Amino acid sequence: MEAPHNSPAAETVTEATAGSPVGTVPEAVTVTITVTSPEQMQDLGRRLARVLAPGDLVMLTGELGAGKTTLTRGLGEGLGVRGAVTSPTFVIARVHPPLGAGPALVHVDAYRLGGGLDEMEDLDLDVSLPESVVVVEWGDGKVEELSDDRLRVLIDRATGDTDDERREVTLVGIGPRWAGLREDVA
Repeated sequence: MEAPHNSPAAETVTEATAGSPVGTVPEAVTVTITVTSPEQMQDLGRRLARVLAPGDLVMLTGELGAGKTTLTRGLGEGLGVRGAVTSPTFVIARVHPPLGAGPALVHVDAYRLGGGLDEMEDLDLDVSLPESVVVVEWGDGKVEELSDDRLRVLIDRATGDTDDERREVTLVGIGPRWAGLREDVA
């Protein structure tokens, strides 16, 4: 019997994509992808990196062990940045400079940060954003004010005592920047 795929991450998708009156929630495009291994999660990160540009804000949501850092490792590979992409849990943020002409990757773990953007101000993400790709794990409710256009990545995995590697990854592109998201990741 298979464990349920019902994390809190899945519940937040409807909030971001619900049909709201114009002007209350930015226009959103949703794409759901199933991955069945850490290698596929990393490959998804490499594919997403092809469409990322300086100024992009990517917010990752999912339970512990869902694959947020694995996805970010793929983003780093795809962007061609320096340094091993590892979880920034204890340092809060890591900056990976580009090896070539591409943008830097700023990888933030907001798990231990309780407040909203005020608490994040010390990280100077607003300064880094225009020339970098900023990826924030656990950023919901904390960094939305950085950009009207953002990509929310919700990773849902089986919970409980299971070795199921399958993940449902829901990409929610918010704002005009992400209008072509479906075509970009196809």
